[in-house]
Amino acid sequence: MAKMLIAGEPADSESGQTTEVRNPATGEVVDNVPKGTITDIRRAIDAAKGALKKWSAMAPSKRGAVLLAAGHTILQQEKELATLLTKEQGKPMRESILEIRRFVHTLDHYGGMAKTMRTSAVMLDTGRHGIVLRKPLGVCGSIVPWNFPVSLMGNKLGPALLAGNTVVVKPAGTTPLTDLRTCEIIDKAIQDAGGPKGVLNVVTGPGSVVGEELLVNPTVRKIGFTGATDTGRRVMQSAAKDFKHVTLELGGSDPMIVCDDADIDRAVSAASVGRFFNCGQACLAVKRLYLFESIADAFMEKLVDKAKKISIGNGLKAGVLMGPLHTKEQRQEVEDQVEDAVKRGGKVIFGGQRPKGDDYDKGFYLQPTLVADVDPASRMIEEEVFGPALPIVRVKNLDQAIEQANGSIFGLGSSIWTRDINRAMYGAENIEAGYTWVNSAQIIYDELPFGGVKQSGLGKEHGDEAIEHYTDSKSVVIATETHSEIVGGE
Repeated sequence: MAKMLIAGEPADSESGQTTEVRNPATGEVVDNVPKGTITDIRRAIDAAKGALKKWSAMAPSKRGAVLLAAGHTILQQEKELATLLTKEQGKPMRESILEIRRFVHTLDHYGGMAKTMRTSAVMLDTGRHGIVLRKPLGVCGSIVPWNFPVSLMGNKLGPALLAGNTVVVKPAGTTPLTDLRTCEIIDKAIQDAGGPKGVLNVVTGPGSVVGEELLVNPTVRKIGFTGATDTGRRVMQSAAKDFKHVTLELGGSDPMIVCDDADIDRAVSAASVGRFFNCGQACLAVKRLYLFESIADAFMEKLVDKAKKISIGNGLKAGVLMGPLHTKEQRQEVEDQVEDAVKRGGKVIFGGQRPKGDDYDKGFYLQPTLVADVDPASRMIEEEVFGPALPIVRVKNLDQAIEQANGSIFGLGSSIWTRDINRAMYGAENIEAGYTWVNSAQIIYDELPFGGVKQSGLGKEHGDEAIEHYTDSKSVVIATETHSEIVGGE
């Protein structure tokens, strides 16, 4: 049975209770994890508090070296870790390997930043210099979702640990296993480098207990959360009581706009991968497709051909390109959204059914689904579709496409496909989203800040900006001469 990680040691729940982790492709039990209690999470928070002084006092270069060393070890075990990830999450092995590598890339990115972190300085007056220091926030809580449990945890651990914070991780209840294993590797690297026990802790258990204590415990000074918008609102409300810092990466309904001068073949490939990667269960998936009328029919024909070639099955089997949805409830939600679109006049041009056969009966499978001519008032447009179903809308021109794209409460990612640089820049400047790709698949870069607008979140992950969100600035004034007068200030 897997163990929690508290104060540098494997730990069972204080209650002795456990929770099953099941494979969404087969329903089989993968492992059991401790069902953490309020005593367990408080012990982890106390351990993180106790380790803070020594960890934050280590040179940034040493903290960075820990991230690099941990990443190296994780890569050596990528196949084992990817297999575990596929079993608990459902995605194909190829995607699990990519996620492990993505996690390591993030650790490497922040590990490599360690020797280039600088303070800023300014000449204030004759004989007076101003310096802006960045200080760690303290104990940080990381609440991680189930769709990309490893890479999205990395978005939080990389900048938090490099900046000198200590961390308590709350994994998703259905996907805790790979997070536990990778954190054990990082913790070992910390201790091998002379760091204290308790820098990194992982507590499994119900969000109503473990997650809630992270939100309300005054020792925790920062919450990094990825998940649904409604839950993010609850996180923000709870954090406000103690003026906790928050970074919220929430829901999205990312529009993809394809103009009449686009490279159609490239755009079709991007739409297929962007919608069906991880069975469509990605915050940055393509979730609304806007096609100029003159190219819409040809585009949809090519997209149907792509969807037909997507093999569905258990992610552990060779050749599988799309696994099951993660839960029965998630599949039902997507099916209900598609049904609503059809009732409003939409046409299913491919998919929409559960695949038949013994290989599928025990899993939560759904065919790649394309729905054309979807009413803007339908649930598929107004809500986030977190699964392998794509609504398609015809538009007359770019202004209409942008107007409809911006009609959502979400504003996470977006993309525009055109050979015209003027159209591209017009779209990039006017689409309301935190990220816009031009003639590019939805690939996130650690070098660039990532975060949403509107109800898609608050704060930034990735880039130098992430370090800012895991530190407080402190202003220092240094007088190099003796002044006879004291100058008043604000």
